[in-house]
Amino acid sequence: MIYCFQNAMVVSPFSQYSGCVLVDEGKIIEVAPSIQAPEGAMVIDAGGRILCPGFVDLHVHGGGGSQALEGTEDAIITMANAHLVYGTTTLLPTIECAPAGQMNKAALGVKQAMRSARSKATIAGIHLEGPYLSPRQAGAQQPGAIMSPSEGSWQWMLELAEDIRMVGIAPELEGAFALSDALTARGVAVSIAHSDASEEHVRQAVVHGFCDVTHLYSACSTFKRVKGFRIPGVVETALVMDELSTQIIADGCHLPHTMIQLAYRLKGADRVELITDAQRFAGWKVKEGEVVYAGGTAMIYKDGVMKLPDESAFAGSVATTDRLLRTVVDAGIPLKDGVRMLTDTPAHRIGLKNKGRIQAGFDADLLILDDNFFPVFIMAKGNIVRDGL
Repeated sequence: MIYCFQNAMVVSPFSQYSGCVLVDEGKIIEVAPSIQAPEGAMVIDAGGRILCPGFVDLHVHGGGGSQALEGTEDAIITMANAHLVYGTTTLLPTIECAPAGQMNKAALGVKQAMRSARSKATIAGIHLEGPYLSPRQAGAQQPGAIMSPSEGSWQWMLELAEDIRMVGIAPELEGAFALSDALTARGVAVSIAHSDASEEHVRQAVVHGFCDVTHLYSACSTFKRVKGFRIPGVVETALVMDELSTQIIADGCHLPHTMIQLAYRLKGADRVELITDAQRFAGWKVKEGEVVYAGGTAMIYKDGVMKLPDESAFAGSVATTDRLLRTVVDAGIPLKDGVRMLTDTPAHRIGLKNKGRIQAGFDADLLILDDNFFPVFIMAKGNIVRDGL
């Protein structure tokens, strides 16, 4: 089936203009100011609304009542389809810190779901957040499952490396660089995650293939005073190193607008990836004040976000990707750059060459957004998922 999008405000990572898009066999084949619809094509009139690439979420633990850690094909597809409703056409199901055997089993479940025709969204690979994290920056991770990357304990990761897109590791741990060297040699993006590292550790990590920072500001070290001298941590070092991209949870709760702006101004839209870090309760009905469990960790839903029961810290989010775009635009970031941080930048980070742009040859993952940036029309893999025009 050929589709011809007309009368659209095309917002792609590098430009914003009034135009038309032609799609055939799941691919974008032409983008131009004006296109005559071929005979037999389905014409989709965007009515002057925003037409942008489908959103790419690198860091999402669950949704629709399911969690990646469950490790079943059904759970993975349920969460993928739940987030698709809000515009996420590509995602990395993210497995939080758990005993290595459980993480391995969950990763095999993601691998199975990747090859299933049942998912309407693209499940692009596996994201492992742990188990090699800092106990000092555990956040909502299971402290008892955190471990050091002793050689031999991570062989299961290498066996799955073909399907793993990203792994989060605390680089200051003994043995971390042997693991990062092995992963990067296999094309896996390695992210500084739940880390208490100093500037020296971070700079050494970059030499050993680390290329990203997991949810900047959250579970990241900041500067410390040592005998009066300020020693930068992960946050400060990441903000000034061009070699590192940074994930941020732009759900309107985890970070105030000023901190979002700081990351954007210092890193640029090409080095900031907007993530949901969503738990199973995203796209799910949770009552204010309700205590729930995810991955063995107790959480309370309050003020639009998941918190630890004592409310001392956040414990993941219930965000969807449309909410991220609203938040950054409200923070004063240009729409074009907000879209880029949700599409091209994350796709590039994990090596997806046909995702994240409205450009000939790219996959036909397309959204038409209303004035509140909610997708009223969704096309994923060239198939119409929602037509609310």
